[in-house]
Amino acid sequence: MAKISKSFAKERIKQLRHELEEHNRNYYVLATPIISDFEYDMLMLELQGLEARFPEFASEDSPSRRVGSDLTDTNEGFVQVEHRYPMLSLSNTYNEEELYEFHQRVANVAQGPFSYSCELKIDGTAICLIYREGRLAQAITRGDGLKGDDVSRNIVSIESIPHILNGDNIPTEFEIRGEIFMPYEAFDRLNSERTESGETPFANPRNAASGSLKLLDPAQVNERGLDCILYHLLGDDLPFSTHSEAIEAAGSWGFNVSDKSIVAKNIEEVINYVEEWDEVRKRLPYATDGIVIKVNQLDLQRQLGYTAKSPRWATAFKFKPEEALTTVLSIDYQVGRTGAITPVANLEPVPLSGTTVRRASLHNLDQMELLDIRVGDLVFVEKGGEIIPKITGVEFSKRHADVQKPVFPSACPDCGTPLERDPEQARHYCPNSEGCPTQIKGRFIHFVSRKAMDILAGEATISLFYDKGLIRTLPDLYRLKAEDILGLEGWQQKSVDNLLSSIEQSKQVPFERVLYALGIRHIGEATARVAANAFGNIDALASASREELMQIDDFGEIMADSVVAYFANQTNRRMIEELRGFGIQFALSGEKITRLSDRLAGMTIVISGNFSISREEMKALIAAHGGKIVSSVSGKTTYLLAGEKSGPEKLKRAEKLGIKVITEEKFLKIIEGESL
Repeated sequence: MAKISKSFAKERIKQLRHELEEHNRNYYVLATPIISDFEYDMLMLELQGLEARFPEFASEDSPSRRVGSDLTDTNEGFVQVEHRYPMLSLSNTYNEEELYEFHQRVANVAQGPFSYSCELKIDGTAICLIYREGRLAQAITRGDGLKGDDVSRNIVSIESIPHILNGDNIPTEFEIRGEIFMPYEAFDRLNSERTESGETPFANPRNAASGSLKLLDPAQVNERGLDCILYHLLGDDLPFSTHSEAIEAAGSWGFNVSDKSIVAKNIEEVINYVEEWDEVRKRLPYATDGIVIKVNQLDLQRQLGYTAKSPRWATAFKFKPEEALTTVLSIDYQVGRTGAITPVANLEPVPLSGTTVRRASLHNLDQMELLDIRVGDLVFVEKGGEIIPKITGVEFSKRHADVQKPVFPSACPDCGTPLERDPEQARHYCPNSEGCPTQIKGRFIHFVSRKAMDILAGEATISLFYDKGLIRTLPDLYRLKAEDILGLEGWQQKSVDNLLSSIEQSKQVPFERVLYALGIRHIGEATARVAANAFGNIDALASASREELMQIDDFGEIMADSVVAYFANQTNRRMIEELRGFGIQFALSGEKITRLSDRLAGMTIVISGNFSISREEMKALIAAHGGKIVSSVSGKTTYLLAGEKSGPEKLKRAEKLGIKVITEEKFLKIIEGESL
């Protein structure tokens, strides 16, 4: 072991603690890690080694002794709840030798035969579910291990989590813990939608699941396609002697437990299980990053106990990410429908995690400079979350002296317009939205997509119509006639009739989907629906100020600025008027905005907490009586409608600003015509 001085160790420990704290925040709070799990674990091992060699520098505040926290700074919209039983993290290893060492430590305490429960380590976000009298009572995130955020209203939308249990011998009260995750199919769909709307895609399913669980709108959570597998039962006097018995019982009550788990009689069977799943897991529909090994006997678990950070009776074997080395053949610069320029590396085809990788996004100029990448370089490629090809580094020792640094374009690769830099997104973009062919075609492709106007026209059709001069702006679709299309290559009477019929039917598409179809930068499907419900029609939205827009649930500065800029453009306004003339729906349908009274007209209401009806129903009730729902308390707020477990930050702000706080009972009296 190399000799190092105390002064060096002290400084290195300080540096490592700072780095790990930053990485913890990126991982748990922001759901945007910038290093791999393996790199993080190597930093943690270095810190633990130094702290062991220099105990005089030990600290209870060190990240080596604390669980990473997913609690946000403000917890806006979520109430923090103390865990009855701490939610600790697992120690982990990347080699078999350390598994044998773990086994020996357990055997020294056991003094007799015992077994292990082995299960897949799902790459998601931990959840604690509390059940009372056979009903779901509360759902809490891991948080900092001692307390977490109450996300009960979001959990109820996940189909695999039962609200009511069925079966025999269900304890009166207990906790069950597991992993919320996003299957690859849902992850692909979400990232496709985010890319279409100009939003940054999630790096992997784990980040997507974590971010989705903290959304303020349960309706959005419901659309994310989250799933859950449960793996640990806790409670007083549970009638089980082994972990596997407890999980089997949980499955009989209606919980989604893993069917991939085994009971291993010895450490050799554990190793065999690890080796088998390192390969087989690549065919699963969800991401896994290792194997969890638990002592099966509950009495022995209690004997072994816990450290400050993790149980001594369990560990995780982490799979090393599969990596390949290949050559960068060239770099393309793609123009998106919102004008964003994305550099993409074309690679020498290389097999990786069951597929052949040929291309990998470099995201933006900053990422290219961070990698210091060149055409002709040998680069390391991984699959983020086992699905998205990602260049993680350059093999500089193999770099040829004559390779040239790529020159990021200063003008649009398609139309030649000088590029501008978006400081918020660290991206370059082409500002020629009205004349850049790629952007125009991209807007059409988005407009006709299934979740937008649902018109039977794909990318090839849009390109053909554009190249033939049939379409330039969105209203041109509604000017198409059969004689314009018949005679074009591949078009016969039946296909023409089908297209024109779908164009006619699109006039019935509801306002929230029309708003999404317009392709306003940073406005995705969910935020378009929120904006449509908040303002009711396109005219009200178009005249809204930046401040009014930022009052909408889940709207931030970037979204608000984007909407204001869109409607400030007279070309966009003229296009909307043309579409309106063709019968496109630019207001919520009558069923959605049935007005029961005007008793809340001119009032701005913030809601917080739980009510006798769902939050969505409460919002609809406010709108039905003429009120406007906003997400945060300000000087313009009329009432804060507070239910059970209202957010403490909103209550404090209302008190500070002198905003009247009303209960659900008082609210109902107002809409019934009583004055307060």
